[in-house]
Amino acid sequence: MDDKITFVENVEIEDKVQIVLRQTDYTEAVTREKLKEFDYDHLKVIRNYLGLTEKKALPVKSVNQEIYKQLRSRLNDNMRDYNARKERGETKNL
Repeated sequence: MDDKITFVENVEIEDKVQIVLRQTDYTEAVTREKLKEFDYDHLKVIRNYLGLTEKKALPVKSVNQEIYKQLRSRLNDNMRDYNARKERGETKNL
């Protein structure tokens, strides 16, 4: 659980309330509650009102990273199969 302590000046709160009121049809009381809910981030309140969600950034992978990922995966699968056959006493005829 994150304990966040936020210090926001009353002047900043009033400015953020006015911004949210101009962009939404919330009342002043609802606006203050929403600002508290979203840690006094007026942009998050407006995005929530519009129904927008934040997009998760996909990690950028280079071709080299993807090649090595595939190699590791293939080698791990082959070693898992080899160890399973070895435990069962099976041998592969070449």
